[in-house]
Amino acid sequence: MLTIIAMTAAACSLSSGSVTYRIDPTQSVVSAKVPFFGIGSKSATFPNMEGSITIDPANAGTINLRVQLDGRALEASDGLTQRRLKGEKFFWVDRYPEITFTGAALTMRNDTAGVVDGSISARGKRVGATLDVTFDRPTKEICGNRPVSFTARTTIDRRHYGMTSYGLIVGNKVSINIEARMVPDR
Repeated sequence: MLTIIAMTAAACSLSSGSVTYRIDPTQSVVSAKVPFFGIGSKSATFPNMEGSITIDPANAGTINLRVQLDGRALEASDGLTQRRLKGEKFFWVDRYPEITFTGAALTMRNDTAGVVDGSISARGKRVGATLDVTFDRPTKEICGNRPVSFTARTTIDRRHYGMTSYGLIVGNKVSINIEARMVPDR
């Protein structure tokens, strides 16, 4: 998203220097889904988040992205699943309350879709990750002066974060979906 801003800076008359967006937490949500018993799935959402993205239009491919999720606010479809996900065998939110995504580069595939390269930190482990991102409008319309909405998707292996419990019941690949609204940080 930030490369988009950089590519359109001249057309949008942005001032020189960096541009920062922040997450609108009231209109953003992160959800995760994992296979369960090989026939169904279990889902969780992370409703409490904050973060920002900064770009310098003179350096289009480099971004500074940081998003923090409050693991203590994790919500699941039932109380038992929620307690287990917050517990020591999964997110262990008493010891590791924050889940973080950081990004350093964005490569656009077309006017509305791209890939963010970065990493996800959870349970004290940091693992490389890429997000497939789709924006709500063509890049030429994103100027840094009004909100931008996007969706992003990735799949991680929960074992990379030390979440190895219930291996015969719970799948290892976790699908993550992000729906977010970013607003200019003025």
